Amino acid sequence: MSSKKETTILVLSLLVTLGLVGTGLWLFQNRIFPQNQSSNNLTIDNQSIADRISFGEKTLTPGEITPVKKEGIQALANENYPEAIASLEASLKLQRNDPEALIYLNNARIGSSQSYTIVASVPLGTDPNASLEILRGTAQVQNAVNTSGGINGVPLKVGIANDDDNPEIAQQIAATLVNNPQILGVVGPNSSDTTLGAGKIYNSGKLVAISPTSTSVKISNFSPYVFRTVPSDFIAARSLANYMVKTLQQKNAVVFFNSQSNYSQSLKSEFVSSVLLEGGQVSREFDLSQANFSAAQSLEQAKQQGAEVLMLATNTDTLDKALQVVQLNQKQLSLLGGDDVYTVKTLEIGRDQAVGMVVAVPWHIAGDTTSKFPQESRQLWGGDVSWRTALAYDATVALIVALERNPTRSGVQQALASSDFAALGASGAIRFLPSGDRNAAVQLVQIVTGNRSRTGYDFEPVK
Repeated sequence: MSSKKETTILVLSLLVTLGLVGTGLWLFQNRIFPQNQSSNNLTIDNQSIADRISFGEKTLTPGEITPVKKEGIQALANENYPEAIASLEASLKLQRNDPEALIYLNNARIGSSQSYTIVASVPLGTDPNASLEILRGTAQVQNAVNTSGGINGVPLKVGIANDDDNPEIAQQIAATLVNNPQILGVVGPNSSDTTLGAGKIYNSGKLVAISPTSTSVKISNFSPYVFRTVPSDFIAARSLANYMVKTLQQKNAVVFFNSQSNYSQSLKSEFVSSVLLEGGQVSREFDLSQANFSAAQSLEQAKQQGAEVLMLATNTDTLDKALQVVQLNQKQLSLLGGDDVYTVKTLEIGRDQAVGMVVAVPWHIAGDTTSKFPQESRQLWGGDVSWRTALAYDATVALIVALERNPTRSGVQQALASSDFAALGASGAIRFLPSGDRNAAVQLVQIVTGNRSRTGYDFEPVK
């Protein structure tokens, strides 16, 4: 009996020892070589990235959607194309300015037929307004192309990706798109930081991305697969500096910028250089991203430096702080701004204190009276569109023209890089320099009182 007990105790001891050793080995292996942990995270990441991309089987637009749009999306997910078409058409009658619904409607009309496919990568989760502006440009082109016979008879399918303007998320989306051979081009990303981050993946995967909104000078010559339809910050900065010195006849400026934003850093640096070339000076730079930033103190210091002009090289993340400066300035010093200042929020918050501010944008709906695009976009969306819509329209048009030449990834890149490439867009001729930049000017606009934006204030071209 005692020998059995001893045997049992010995077995139990061995099991416990083996268990402890096994646990120790598991902890050691997973601390030093955490392959299993990474593998699990990768699976989760892949799942979340899949949730961020849609061709119509789910909505990516934040907020409530119409019941008929929800029915249309469900029908698309079930590949019930006739029901999807009917429901999405009904939704657009209720909300005609919904680009997601129009894109999904055109995808439903294609059904399972052959198509050429592109994706628009936008920050719907963090900047829905700018995203919808961009999507309207792409949706308008898709609708026009598909209702007129397609690209050499083949319709265009458009996917939407929500990258949240997060470079890491955008890189994962880019990797997913690169691995899908059906994707022949990308419109986006939105911000310069995101374009630079995702652009590495598009470059290695040899998939063209055309950003309609990324202006940093770092994007010039960044990759043979990264293009843009928006002029670089170099052009915008030169125009603003020239206006400051020649028109306002003022030579001393201070700049407000965000050191955490590639776009903001780029515009600030280019403006400083341009002002010096014009014979002026930038006497102080204020970093809006600093935790201890004070609009009141910075304004006081600007005045002590003899500043005549406040240049807002802010990005979306620090726009609220820049608008505090506008309000406290009380129209004492002249105001200039980059294209991220061109938002309804600036009109709503800045109001009378922002009147007179001059902003450099790539395009304005009242800037070209000969273009058909303003009228066509108004008819489609029921109102005026922004420069983001126009430049996204141009990016999509460029992809269409390239697909007409050669509907392959390499063919698209070669067409866009060709010296004889040309297309007619919303903002005029589309031609790319060897750097991937678009050769185009900017439009200076000024905040005035008006009713077009329904805020009591509008951006209008500088006369």
